[in-house]
Amino acid sequence: MIRIDSIWLATEPMDMRAGTETALARVVAVFGAAKPHCAYLFANRRANRMKVLVHDGLGIWLAARRLNQGRFFWPGVRHGSEVELDAEQLQALVLGLPWQRVGSGGAITVL
Repeated sequence: MIRIDSIWLATEPMDMRAGTETALARVVAVFGAAKPHCAYLFANRRANRMKVLVHDGLGIWLAARRLNQGRFFWPGVRHGSEVELDAEQLQALVLGLPWQRVGSGGAITVL
């Protein structure tokens, strides 16, 4: 399997017609560089389609996902902003679940 150390989500929408080269150029523009063993996530404006670009240290992988119903829980557009996710949050996002509530962000503590 491909090793992924960091997962980054871009808040600005991307045209889902983009291929590998366009998606890579977008990663460099938004994140500064495509770092090895990192995954970069983009959605379209309606947030019902997602593309994931992964740099595995040797090459680039591009995957796409589309929800037939509903939307991905994508943060609001903040120009130039990106969000780091953990593996558990990524799993929730891919399923169309509210990933912001998963992991340490959704912890319930005693006041």
